[in-house]
Amino acid sequence: MRSVSIFGCTGSIGRSALSVIRRFPGQFRVNALAARGRRLADLVRQAREFHPKYLVVTDEARAAELNGSIPRGTKVLRGMPALTDVLSEGRTDILIHGVVGAAGLPSALAAASRGVTLALANKESMVCGGEFLRRSAQKHHAKILPVDSEHNAVFQVLVGENMSSVHRIVLTASGGPFFNKRISFARVTRRQALAHPNWSMGPKITIDSATLMNKALEIIEAKYLFDVPPESIGVLIHPESIVHSMVEFIDG
Repeated sequence: MRSVSIFGCTGSIGRSALSVIRRFPGQFRVNALAARGRRLADLVRQAREFHPKYLVVTDEARAAELNGSIPRGTKVLRGMPALTDVLSEGRTDILIHGVVGAAGLPSALAAASRGVTLALANKESMVCGGEFLRRSAQKHHAKILPVDSEHNAVFQVLVGENMSSVHRIVLTASGGPFFNKRISFARVTRRQALAHPNWSMGPKITIDSATLMNKALEIIEAKYLFDVPPESIGVLIHPESIVHSMVEFIDG
């Protein structure tokens, strides 16, 4: 049975991961659940269902609101440093990393340095320290598995392929809520920018998608994940969001 820790357990990535674990109770057990603490009720429900050894609430003020509602046998840890503390304990085989922003880099590096399989949904770790993260993973025989849909699509296409046969990687983009619309960005409201046409995501990534900044970050992420030069990575606007990404090989 493989031990799984989930950072960002109350977000969309975390909830999806727990739904998979729920379907395969004989193959996975939850070692740690971590969240900022904005959805405390969801966090408590998850803890009661999966009985993790550790529950990390990175917002220390919110952690104080738990008031003994966590099941016996689960240890509550507080603050961002607790994420690396959980990994140093050494009982995590797979880390599903959904922490938002550059704050996720220390725990991503900690996982790689301990040979943990890193299922990475925190693209900022790759953007901020992709070379360090990749080298650490290679040195300690850790696997980095991309969770973001675009990079996961590329990853699946490349299974069994030699990178020397790759001509280019093509990431697809929905175009966001303003694609093909005549609009003054000076007058755009927060509500309009958060109204993504295809996906329900967190506010930061939704805003980044509206400006296409998210795709720029994904190009940097792809460079380090697949060890390819930036000129070998393209972007295709694909509003239907049916094809998540593509790989073009040298034979066409």
